[in-house]
Amino acid sequence: MIWDWNYTLEILPLMAEASLVTLQATLLGFALAAVLGLLWAIINLLNVPVLGFIVRLLVEFVRTTPLLIQLFAMYYFLPLVGIVLPAMLCGVLTLGIHYSAYCAEVYRSGFANVDRGQWEAAKVINLSTSQTLKRIILPQAVPPIILPLGNYLVAMFKETPVLLAITVIELVATARIIGNDTFRYTEPITLAGAFFLVMSLVAAKLTRIISRKAALPGQQVF
Repeated sequence: MIWDWNYTLEILPLMAEASLVTLQATLLGFALAAVLGLLWAIINLLNVPVLGFIVRLLVEFVRTTPLLIQLFAMYYFLPLVGIVLPAMLCGVLTLGIHYSAYCAEVYRSGFANVDRGQWEAAKVINLSTSQTLKRIILPQAVPPIILPLGNYLVAMFKETPVLLAITVIELVATARIIGNDTFRYTEPITLAGAFFLVMSLVAAKLTRIISRKAALPGQQVF
């Protein structure tokens, strides 16, 4: 099929609008994943009784079950117990919870790189646990793991097409709809791929910049 530039320019606004839906789902989902992942990691770090076991069980369950199954469970099973969520919100929550399990492992590796003796030093100067985390541990643990976290952000971009399964019309879904209506798939699918490529490259570049800016003196950033 010959590439039609007029057709490409005609559908470009629709694809650009759909890319905003993909971007919104990704950024909101990643923000949730980063916060929840940090929470899971801190609970495990502090060895909170009972709660720590529940969190470890949750993380393992999430990591060992497919994202699509979790998405279906969130969207189709919750209404059975009276909880009905909009498709977009359901998608964001599922992406966030799913990737929080992976982010938790990244945070754990960051915590492991901080010398344990710094906890003891914080106790000596009577810092509380929250003060120790905020002022000593997190500033050292987070900068080196920004790049790995950024990798999961890019991965989440590429996972958003699964939201089509619960009727969220994002970038790939829009490309398919346009193709079904016009029987021309080359242009919309190619545009979808181009949007994903550009957004992923921008996200990767921003992650590197943030990682360098956040690095403490003497920390190595790749």
